[in-house]
Amino acid sequence: MMNSFYASIGHGLDALHRSLAGGEVGFMSAAFVQQAAALLRSLHWQVVRVVERLHLPPGERWLDEYMDETSRLWDACHLVRAGASALDAYCAAAAHALHDLHHNPRHAARAINAPRRHAAGLLQENRALLADARLDPASLLLDHRSPRDFNLNAFNGFRAVLYALRNATSFLLALLLSATVSSLPDHLSSCGGPTASAGGGGGGYVSSMARLRQRVADEMDAIAHCGHDGILMYEFRQARAGIEGLKAELDRVVATGGYDDPEEMAERAEVVKGWVAMLRSGAEAVIAELDDFFDDIVQGRKLLSDLCSHR
Repeated sequence: MMNSFYASIGHGLDALHRSLAGGEVGFMSAAFVQQAAALLRSLHWQVVRVVERLHLPPGERWLDEYMDETSRLWDACHLVRAGASALDAYCAAAAHALHDLHHNPRHAARAINAPRRHAAGLLQENRALLADARLDPASLLLDHRSPRDFNLNAFNGFRAVLYALRNATSFLLALLLSATVSSLPDHLSSCGGPTASAGGGGGGYVSSMARLRQRVADEMDAIAHCGHDGILMYEFRQARAGIEGLKAELDRVVATGGYDDPEEMAERAEVVKGWVAMLRSGAEAVIAELDDFFDDIVQGRKLLSDLCSHR
């Protein structure tokens, strides 16, 4: 039962690693971010099912520890949702500006400044959002303490399950926040993390986490060398870069007095519109996944509380 849970962590992390290693989409693509959110949701619900089978006695610390963990997940995911909602709003501003590109070059150059200002403001607002949040950033770091510091056999091994859940979800939350709010490179680095024996008999997931963390760390280094920071979702980076390119071209057109090739400008604008549309779709998918996750947390808390009251 518990070994099955540890295995599911490993399988989920391996699937995320394959998504990155395949190279079919860019790092932190919307599809990857949604996959990470879905894994987060799945692992929580599997923990609830583990409790149902363990027949834990009521009135013990295990329920408090579960409640503390779900509170941490709740707070962090609300930050992720806020970031995804802000990306959705950015898409609306970008789509409106791109729609206006058929006007004269001077008007189009002014119009496209709106999403550029929106993106710059978004980066500042999100950093402030993260700094002012109730969530302690340290709670997203992997727990590299020795298992000897814990009684992982407590509650029929349930504490080991919570330990594994916390480490896996800490990494997933750092991914989600980096994609939608602001980059957390220290939380995604390949150093540290739980030891192979930290899983309370289920340490096999640790190797899967180590592989994914190394891959993410390598990708983070690559985009850092390109000057990217802040929101890391791939479609946002592409849309933002495309808009900057259009702005530079429009400024050149204004300076020279007119379009050399209006069709080429229209084609470039269509490419950027495509990135904006994919970003909006991705942000909406993440929001939907998180809304379902919030429902799961409420349901899981009620289920386990009722379980205690009926024993």
